[in-house]
Amino acid sequence: MEELTLLILGAGWTATFLIPLLQSRNVPFAATTTSGHPVADVPTLSFKFDPSAPEHETLSAIAALPRARYVLVTFPLTGTGPSKLLIETYTATHRSGNNNAAGEKKKNSDIRFIQLGSSGIWQQQQQQNSCWITRHSPYATTNPRALAEDELRSLGGCVLNLAGLWGGGRTPRNWAGRVAPTKEAVREKRSLHLIHGDDVARVVVAVVDGGCGWEDDDKMWEVSGRGQRWLVTDGFVYDWWALLVGWADGGGGGDKEKEKGPGVVTSEQQRAGWVFELMREEGVRALPRSMEALGRCYDTREFWEAFGLVPLKGRVC
Repeated sequence: MEELTLLILGAGWTATFLIPLLQSRNVPFAATTTSGHPVADVPTLSFKFDPSAPEHETLSAIAALPRARYVLVTFPLTGTGPSKLLIETYTATHRSGNNNAAGEKKKNSDIRFIQLGSSGIWQQQQQQNSCWITRHSPYATTNPRALAEDELRSLGGCVLNLAGLWGGGRTPRNWAGRVAPTKEAVREKRSLHLIHGDDVARVVVAVVDGGCGWEDDDKMWEVSGRGQRWLVTDGFVYDWWALLVGWADGGGGGDKEKEKGPGVVTSEQQRAGWVFELMREEGVRALPRSMEALGRCYDTREFWEAFGLVPLKGRVC
């Protein structure tokens, strides 16, 4: 069977953006879901990775997958063991011959793994002397997801730690009622970091392609892929208070209440009112607040600079 460029393990929300981009670039790919249902009008393979399953079941399930140059893991792996199990089993069952037709050894014929991770591994860490966090900043190494990601990196894989995912049916405005239901909840809201699904797709393709073309990606992978962890956002640090005030008109969806008559205050307006009360109480003169006041600010310039890209979907409104 001809080798694919990319195998997507777990074609969920991300795949609805990634698959159309791969199609537009004529990139050979396959995708899996637990039920084998279509995603973005593309059939998928039925596959479920269960690290606790009997060894023969895991071997059989992974062996049935097509061979690909890159394997993208979109579902979370946790703790030590699952990353190693997945990588070693897939590699053992899909290793192709290392010689070409002339009997010469292929260059960098290994299979490359990419894991989509969360920026949450930095959330509980205290940063010294700065509110800024980069991919090099200390993170919660005992976090179950961090353990799995570090294991994958130690085996030569690449981790993309993504901030808040939005796009399609995911709209930050719709989160307000859940994350800020009371004035005290609003008081605690500080920074928000986001990345749109269109840019997530471009990020994955950049790591796979390396900006060098699909046939010449070895050098870029060795420099910017193998063993790397990238922190990725759209380059903005959003102030929750500023967003809540900006959504006071209820436009664009959200949890806007139906009009009940003159003078009725909607939930959006109530949250905006809480923000202005808190501004007075905490001495905030205007929005957005300073980076220092927001407390945790992600600096993700390094990824975009390394791959020669800029986000296309920044500035959520």
